Amino acid sequence: MGVVCIVGAAQPVRYSEIEATFGEVSSSTLSARLDELTEAGLLDREQRETIPPRVEYALTDDGERLRERLEPVRRWTADRSERSDGW
Repeated sequence: MGVVCIVGAAQPVRYSEIEATFGEVSSSTLSARLDELTEAGLLDREQRETIPPRVEYALTDDGERLRERLEPVRRWTADRSERSDGW
């Protein structure tokens, strides 16, 4: 859920920006998740041949539809975390 929402909020988004958002996630785990979402047709991956290489991600049409459906869950989660009584 998180990757789709992050990419959807600021697309196109660079790998390093996604990684910074998930500070506690290993680079290999994040790379694997991005590969899975790309293979599933939810993300587009564009690698620019610069030095250093620049990789950007954007949502596909299916990814955008998923993001729209996840938005109420994201809002609900944010509202819950703001409450003083927690979960």
